[in-house]
Amino acid sequence: MENAATKEKTVFRPDDFEKLPPPSQTDAAIARRQTTYWKDVWRTFKKNRTAVISLIAIVLLILMVLIGPLLNEFDYRTNDYSALNQSPNAVHWFGTDNMGRDIWTRVWEGGRISLLIAVLATLIPEVIGMIIGGVSGYFGGWLDTLIMRFIDVLMGIPSLIYMILLMLVFGSGSIMTLIVAMSLTGWMGSARATRGLVLQIKARDFVTASETLGAPAWWIIVKRLIPNTLGIRVVGITMSIPSVIFYEAFLSYIGLGVTPPTPSWGQLIKAAGENFRYYPYQFIIPCVMVGITMLCFNLVGDGLRDALDPKLRG
Repeated sequence: MENAATKEKTVFRPDDFEKLPPPSQTDAAIARRQTTYWKDVWRTFKKNRTAVISLIAIVLLILMVLIGPLLNEFDYRTNDYSALNQSPNAVHWFGTDNMGRDIWTRVWEGGRISLLIAVLATLIPEVIGMIIGGVSGYFGGWLDTLIMRFIDVLMGIPSLIYMILLMLVFGSGSIMTLIVAMSLTGWMGSARATRGLVLQIKARDFVTASETLGAPAWWIIVKRLIPNTLGIRVVGITMSIPSVIFYEAFLSYIGLGVTPPTPSWGQLIKAAGENFRYYPYQFIIPCVMVGITMLCFNLVGDGLRDALDPKLRG
């Protein structure tokens, strides 16, 4: 007690304190910039240079199929019998075919047809498959078993055989017929993939909350389940487009695709294949277009897969 009483009492003066500077950010601010799911995906996607270059190539390719035929004065249906089988030159940049038609114009005009078929024949079956897969995965039970066994039976046979049979039944030569034939055979893979995702999602709290509040089944499927599968299915769409381009080229090559004089890349390859030994440029140019398009879509799909996978995000 005596020692405590003899201790000097510490006295603080105003000069002993220094005013702190104002805070650089408010308490509500966060260290990382606010972002959304898709912004985060795009940020990760941009780090993949190969995928970004492929995306730029696809954009340039789409731009060329839109404006390419307008860059010269030749029409894809016009025959010039004084300029048969000309090699690439200053007038005909990609040369001419055996009927004197400008290959530059026909390549880009054919690209319009091929890409139109590829996009529609991918999106339409994708939508059908997502709806069927969402219904199958959400309801489960006998309905799920029936749908999945039906798909298993159909997928036991290569889809190309179905396409050929449907083209023979519906009649070949029409763009719409090609799209319908590919749509009727292309939804099964999407349905199985969507069903697997829905089985994982339907046990989540937000789905249980919607059911508790009395939301109808169709609303839960359309508004809750399917939108939460879109991120993964975008990768499936980009991976499916190259396959559809290949199928269109193959069907046109065997005579079941687009009929002349309407060009497509497959039709150009078929027409040039007969004279490949003498005029290889007529065959190589559309093949290069098909190859570049398929490669770029596959690389973009790989980039999206990495960007959408939480484990691989940087």
